[in-house]
Amino acid sequence: MKMRFNFLIYTAIAATLLIQSCDKGFEEMNVNPDASSSAVPEYMFSKALLDALNNSWFATDALACGGSMQQFATYKDVPGIGDKYYFQQGTYPYDYFTTGFPGAVNEIATVINALDSSEVNELSISRIWRVFIMHRITDLYGDIPYSEAAQGYTTNNFTPSYDAQKDIYADMLNELDEAAQALDASKTTFGAGDYIYEGDVTKWKKFAYSLMLRLGMRMSKIDATSAQTWVQKAIAGGVITDDADIATMKYTDGTSLNRNPRAAALLSNDYAVADGTSNTEGGKLARTFINLLKDNNDPRLNVIAIVWKDGKADTSTALQFGMPNGLLLKPDSFVYYSEPNPSTILQYTAPIIVMSAAEVNLYLAEAAVRGWYSGDAATTFSAAIGASMRNWAEFGTAGVIAESKITAYQAAHTLTGTTAQQLEMIGNEYYVSMFLDEQEIHANWRRLGYPALTPVNISGNITGGTIPRRLLYPPSEESVNAASLQEAIDRQGANLMTTRIWWDKE
Repeated sequence: MKMRFNFLIYTAIAATLLIQSCDKGFEEMNVNPDASSSAVPEYMFSKALLDALNNSWFATDALACGGSMQQFATYKDVPGIGDKYYFQQGTYPYDYFTTGFPGAVNEIATVINALDSSEVNELSISRIWRVFIMHRITDLYGDIPYSEAAQGYTTNNFTPSYDAQKDIYADMLNELDEAAQALDASKTTFGAGDYIYEGDVTKWKKFAYSLMLRLGMRMSKIDATSAQTWVQKAIAGGVITDDADIATMKYTDGTSLNRNPRAAALLSNDYAVADGTSNTEGGKLARTFINLLKDNNDPRLNVIAIVWKDGKADTSTALQFGMPNGLLLKPDSFVYYSEPNPSTILQYTAPIIVMSAAEVNLYLAEAAVRGWYSGDAATTFSAAIGASMRNWAEFGTAGVIAESKITAYQAAHTLTGTTAQQLEMIGNEYYVSMFLDEQEIHANWRRLGYPALTPVNISGNITGGTIPRRLLYPPSEESVNAASLQEAIDRQGANLMTTRIWWDKE
């Protein structure tokens, strides 16, 4: 027994030593030699750029905003949140919220927390990009977690308060102002990790002031005095007016991260078969949009839209017809309706133009009409049209629009008339120039009311036959952050798609 006992003790000691030895080895083996033990700002910033532009584009832009703005259409009911104001199942109204906060919002906060004040350009650019991320969310929902957002990892705050959109806008504008002024071309930047400008500080400054111009214009209906102040500050700071300065995210046909997320979403959900009829979500381009392009003899029609004829994508103007919004059954003529051009829009290598000279020149034209800018409204309006048409060349040779067609269209669409008539022309041009950035189209429509859209009113819709003004807070907030959510609802209004957010007042 004694010998057996000693053997058992020895065995136990040896096992303990073995376990200790193995544990030490496993710790070393479990460390990924290619991973960092802390966040590398440059890498995380790259991820924040990608995720901000890859956030629920199909559900939010194509279906919700694009459908309600009558640029996209579907005959099916499940994806009909924008097409016919249906919401019976799925997560379409809150995908952008539930994906955005743990994704791009958290990522850019991590970058900012990892930087110190000496890294002035990296910090300033990150602050600018945070504004871009947050303004997209607040413009869709209204009041949102902002000042306490992304504090779960740092302070264990998993129930952030919702800030009033008025306060969010005030802070975002101040952030842009401070960050733009702090940028210093003599100091280091993110460099290759910056997929938009590759660290070009001068261009980031123009982007910051152009974003300030966008946000200033957003307030034109609720607070014209403040809007004018910020618009003029942005213009004085220097905005994007030339093609060379546009903010563009480029993609390659590699992994899913490298592909244009808009093209990938449209292909995977509707247009992969490329026969005009096997569209999984029943999607087509909408009649309102196609008719506007045709009625104006707009050469952008032929780079945007195709119809499948004899197995080939045909861009002929005469063949282009948009599908009506609000259909409940697949029409017999489905195959003959226009779809996105596979040689431009559906290319995995297509760029995303984040901020264009076209958009900025339209803001300048509008500011001139309102008396907030001394430039000539007609000149900047014409420049916007030209920039928009040239943008399509970024999509490849199939997107090139002849200069003769551009000048002919500009000559036929001179900004003239009363203030109301000029604002309508500008609103209609926003609608076309910013196609694919459906969130911005929806925001400008809510602000200006143009183009004049006729709502659909299908039985079972949840808006009473009116075009949605916002998206819905997710049910998860009701269970994990109920008190903060209720404060926002009490302040802003019911969690409905018809509730107007702060800057969208009648």
